[in-house]
Amino acid sequence: MKYLPFIAIAISLLSCSQQKEESSTATSRSPLTGTWKLISAKSIENNDTTVTAPVAGQETIKIFNDSYFAFFTHDLNHGADSTAVFGSGSGTYTLVKDVYNEHLEYCSYRGWEDKDFSFVMQIKQDTIIQNGIEKIDSLNINHEIVETYVRIR
Repeated sequence: MKYLPFIAIAISLLSCSQQKEESSTATSRSPLTGTWKLISAKSIENNDTTVTAPVAGQETIKIFNDSYFAFFTHDLNHGADSTAVFGSGSGTYTLVKDVYNEHLEYCSYRGWEDKDFSFVMQIKQDTIIQNGIEKIDSLNINHEIVETYVRIR
């Protein structure tokens, strides 16, 4: 009987420890969470490489929360001249180790909607390098992309 208080305390401490562990797991954040600026991109098709970013007078950002992403491209002239451009898209993603899968739900280029893409994602401090194949048979698109982003927030 004199060990009963010690057993009760041990059970109580174990219970608190387990709750804290469950809580921290439930609130773990994706290492991608934040806002990222595209600093370089290239498209590779049939051994032909095309640099697609940076584009003079344009900017692209990609925003992640724990399960959704969104990207926006716009001209820096605020649409005031013939260089006006705006493109956007969003959807869900998963990141398991270095395998990044995105499901593009919404896109200003409508033929890209409801498509899935798989990439290798390297995260190095404030830099992301995303590399993989974009293939959409209905649009005759089949190329590899390599995009580099830096964290801005």
